[in-house]
Amino acid sequence: MGMFKYCTNRTLPDKNGEPDKGKLKIAVRTGSDTAEVDYTCPECGHSDHVEQPWKRPFSVKCSECGALMRAPRLKGKK
Repeated sequence: MGMFKYCTNRTLPDKNGEPDKGKLKIAVRTGSDTAEVDYTCPECGHSDHVEQPWKRPFSVKCSECGALMRAPRLKGKK
């Protein structure tokens, strides 16, 4: 990982459970507490880039429709 202390690239289901309706890409650079986030909302399809403080559990709201997208811990990871 080197340059990053955390990074993930996930697909997200919509509220009806339909898989792969949205995307969430998060990167936190080493030495930073700011998450750089690219997303496509699973509810409205809006895509955006935001930067916000990094904390667990991590979530971001769609700037278009307000849907909450979460990045829960992967099973077996701390």
